[in-house]
Amino acid sequence: MSSNLSPTEKKYKNWIIILSIGIPLAVAVLFGVNLRKLGFDVEPLTFLPPIYATINGVTAIILVAALWAVKNGKVTLHERLMKTAIACSVLFLLMYIAYHMTSDSTRFGGEGTIRYVYYFILITHIVLSIAVIPFVLITYVRALSKKFESHKKIARITFPIWLYVAITGVVVYLMISPYY
Repeated sequence: MSSNLSPTEKKYKNWIIILSIGIPLAVAVLFGVNLRKLGFDVEPLTFLPPIYATINGVTAIILVAALWAVKNGKVTLHERLMKTAIACSVLFLLMYIAYHMTSDSTRFGGEGTIRYVYYFILITHIVLSIAVIPFVLITYVRALSKKFESHKKIARITFPIWLYVAITGVVVYLMISPYY
């Protein structure tokens, strides 16, 4: 963020930094924690992957609808859709962590070219899901600050990354689902 921060941007600057670093670190740490292997008597939450994959798909649809809304002057609808997209992403993250804390990781069983395609999609999905966090937060805070020109400018970067992450989340699930 630039040095000409609005009071709202100043208010949220530290939260953006904390969440942009903290969320990926927390996911990385919790991804490696399996409650069952630690002796806790919990059922594996194996029903979650199709649910959180669906949430990713819904997020993608919401993002496209939000873009349509703002391009057609429906600012209130755009705002509501974006808040819903953020809520969906948080819900996805909570379910993703819960699944991995109670279930063994599934290995992709495909061979040949499809294996390289899968890992390319997976790696770009993971890297961009980390990178998009500060973009989403900064974009949102600029809207809260009513700095709509700078909001629009960064949204042009945020939107395609977030949409890619949402769509590839579904693709990764579809590709690995036969191996669950």
